[in-house]
Amino acid sequence: MKISKFAVLFLLLTFFALSSALAQQRPEPSAGHPAVPLPTRDTPKPVDLGALSAQARVSPISVTLTLSLNHLAEAESLLNAVSTPGNPRYGQFLTSGEFAARFGPTDAQVAKVISHLAGYGLSAQRTTTTTLKVTGMPASMERAFGVSLHSYEVAAHGKSAGYTFHAPLNHPTIPSEIAASVSAVVGLDTHPTFRPHLTKAPQKLARAVPSRPNLTPSSTTNPPGFLTVSDFAQQYDVQPLYNKGINGKGRTVGIMTLAAFTPSDAFLYWELTGLTVDPNRISIVDVDGGPGAPSDESGSDETTLDVEQAGGIAPGAKVIVYQSPNTNEGFVDVFAVAIEANLAQSLSISWGSWEWFDNVENSPVNDPFTGKTVGTTQAIHELLLRAGLQGQSTFTASGDAGAYDVNRFCLPKDTFDTCSLVLSVDYPSSDSLITAAGGTTLPGLQEYCQNAACTPPFFDINIPKESVWGWDYLSGLCAQVYGLDPIDCGTFPGGGGGGVSIIFPRPLYQLLTAGVQSSQPHQSFVVDGTDYFDLPKFFPGRNVPDVSYNADPQTGYTIIYTSSDAGATFEYIFAGGTSFVAPQLAGVTALLGQSLHNNRLGLLNYPLYFMALTGQAYHGQHPPLNIISTGDNWFYKGRNGYSPAAGLGTIDVANLAKAMANPF
Repeated sequence: MKISKFAVLFLLLTFFALSSALAQQRPEPSAGHPAVPLPTRDTPKPVDLGALSAQARVSPISVTLTLSLNHLAEAESLLNAVSTPGNPRYGQFLTSGEFAARFGPTDAQVAKVISHLAGYGLSAQRTTTTTLKVTGMPASMERAFGVSLHSYEVAAHGKSAGYTFHAPLNHPTIPSEIAASVSAVVGLDTHPTFRPHLTKAPQKLARAVPSRPNLTPSSTTNPPGFLTVSDFAQQYDVQPLYNKGINGKGRTVGIMTLAAFTPSDAFLYWELTGLTVDPNRISIVDVDGGPGAPSDESGSDETTLDVEQAGGIAPGAKVIVYQSPNTNEGFVDVFAVAIEANLAQSLSISWGSWEWFDNVENSPVNDPFTGKTVGTTQAIHELLLRAGLQGQSTFTASGDAGAYDVNRFCLPKDTFDTCSLVLSVDYPSSDSLITAAGGTTLPGLQEYCQNAACTPPFFDINIPKESVWGWDYLSGLCAQVYGLDPIDCGTFPGGGGGGVSIIFPRPLYQLLTAGVQSSQPHQSFVVDGTDYFDLPKFFPGRNVPDVSYNADPQTGYTIIYTSSDAGATFEYIFAGGTSFVAPQLAGVTALLGQSLHNNRLGLLNYPLYFMALTGQAYHGQHPPLNIISTGDNWFYKGRNGYSPAAGLGTIDVANLAKAMANPF
């Protein structure tokens, strides 16, 4: 069955809508324009206003053109060399200038692209080594890229403001004269695209929890649901590095995000957790004009927790927040700007979407590794390649929908049958050149209320050891106490994102790793009986995640957050999601880099899988990795080694520092 590209996009946009119920921040003076709200299941259907060029007020629009790297195969081979322990080139990273001279497009290639676009009435300005900002009237864009652009309006609803966006009715094409030099055109579609991977404990499940009104100093262990960066340090053996004076000093952590935040929240969080930090440590870089003022509806709590976690684990490090609008163009540009600057040794992002979105938006596309594509996946893949060659360590959340990323926000079955059990993974975690952060559940007793007064007896769930995060362990509670199935209870498909990519092939570092799997057969995206597309079966794809940390909101964290709706700053408890793990890993890497004489570490996947392959990961007196052998993410199970549920396991930070200090 063939349906229009925009029909599929709208279906997916509505279907996998983002929850905007989480509280967020007051506007910052420097981000004065309104933020675009995340789409939710309550978002009205966009109204087609007709051709963009025919609107009453027609203004110039901009897109980003990403330029192809030269000698791509050579660059990928070099990345393997500089990233693999034991290789003579291991750790010999390139500077930004060296990368641009060796692999970047030449001045002649750039000039040819700019000149050709000028023939369509478009102006182009080089913004980074591999990106051009192309500006012109909508009619000129349509001629240049062979599309028909329409304008759409989303009405105001609830507390969310209305907004307009434009999108093409068909797949764009690159003029043949410059196709060899261009890897992607992004920005023709300006609707909000990505979702933050922050998750709260299900509201329907009442917990019997200890009363603790405020954050406590770092010497105190807090109960699950109230954890801070200090508890993280105790849980995952960071404290020995702190005892040696290693706190991230001299390092810089970069947060890439699609929503603004209130910096005072982070400073208050660090103060309340007993940390002493430089009051000038945070810098904010607005990309593409920035995402607008902080707001609950745009996902500002995501940015807040990212900064608090990364900056709290590495309290001596500087923090640069690269923030852009929530569009495909903003997503590409935030990577491009952060990697071009090359100031942060570690970068994290906790926003993503189902990896097949790019195929839907650009269908048909060529294989990104054997041919040309104009999709965002190839553009960001080449940017991540540059980051790895420059020695930057990049991390991303693997998602909070277990093995079913596409079904993260299932609607109640009596409303619309949308939970069709399609095994799927999140992007950009499915890219082989980024470290994908998965999720676990901490061990311990969880007590749940069985009556309105929340008095004993409680419904007890005991997690005997750290396990893969998957909320199927709550199914008995949902059924016995509330009479609900997992969908209506709000627990499905909650869990650490994991599975097999159907876009990116299995990378070299996973080729010999036991436990790595291929994609499953019989996976079709079906809604209301309509089979929209069948997913590739037995594809030897990149497995997600790589490593994990605690991400279950039931054993989760507290953050300090200023809500734009409530107009107040409050402690936000029982928060979780792999959103926490990505910035935690960025903070950990800042500590590791300082402990290794301020060296850069590059893409950590290579040394981590190398340790697992050579038996160093889980054995000896100081194993750097902890196996997660129990639990599941609704499909994939933990095991004694790698699994597409928790990856290689969790990192023991002090032990990994020792392992990386010694020759492999």
